[in-house]
Amino acid sequence: MFVVTGANSGLGLATARALAAKGGRVVLAVRDEAKGRRATDGMPGSGAEVRPLDLADLDSVRRFADGLRADGVRPDVLVNNAGVMAPPRTLSAQGHELQFAVNHLGHFALTGLLLDLLAQGTDPRVVTVSSTNHRQGRMFFGDPSGERGYAPMRYYNQSKFANAVFGRELHRRLTAAGSPVRSLLAHPGYTATGLQTSSPTGLVKLLFGRVLSPLAQAPERGALPQLFAAAAPEALAGQFIGPRGPAELRGAPTVVRVAPAADDPATGRRLWELSERLTGVRYAR
Repeated sequence: MFVVTGANSGLGLATARALAAKGGRVVLAVRDEAKGRRATDGMPGSGAEVRPLDLADLDSVRRFADGLRADGVRPDVLVNNAGVMAPPRTLSAQGHELQFAVNHLGHFALTGLLLDLLAQGTDPRVVTVSSTNHRQGRMFFGDPSGERGYAPMRYYNQSKFANAVFGRELHRRLTAAGSPVRSLLAHPGYTATGLQTSSPTGLVKLLFGRVLSPLAQAPERGALPQLFAAAAPEALAGQFIGPRGPAELRGAPTVVRVAPAADDPATGRRLWELSERLTGVRYAR
């Protein structure tokens, strides 16, 4: 059983379709249930179901996790795929900057709430989708919600950096605990999805949606790294999977390097403590 966030379009939909085509049972965790149901039209296999999840609202994250538990759903793999990119400064339901809330905090909370269920699964994994942009990012620990210096792409890069830090810190903690769950990272290179074209930031939409769009690969290709991380037998705990082509923009999946700053244990501990405080989700020690 696979849980894929943001699975009604783009990389998430391509991931869900590919998993379903191989006979996998897939939960499409989506903010808009109607769009999620439309996304399952014509989906191969018969193991797809749609459940509501708004990662910008931690109450919704808890309801989603509680619903899986109440219905006896036992996920084997969680793909933390959903994301938003470069909106004007917007706050989540709990008052956090939207990109940090959706891309990182919601996934941090969801992973923590499902971790005991995942540990009971077959070949359990958590795959967190980052970006090459994590290499331009850093954590603004003094201003994580951009109250004093918000810029859309700067805080998008922070959220993707946080994804990478989380994936590596989760790997360290799972390994130390002797958990069967594997934490892996993935990134899609440069892929044509609604993430860029739906951005309300005009420059981002122009650059990625028009000027550079001829260079982008299709979502079915961009999803290959996260599919490899989620299902390939040879994918190892702690690995970061991305495209093998020039600048990691496109190509078949391969192991790539995480930015050294994102692999720093001290940064990992600091982000972990911040995330537990902001989400109220504490992982079992």
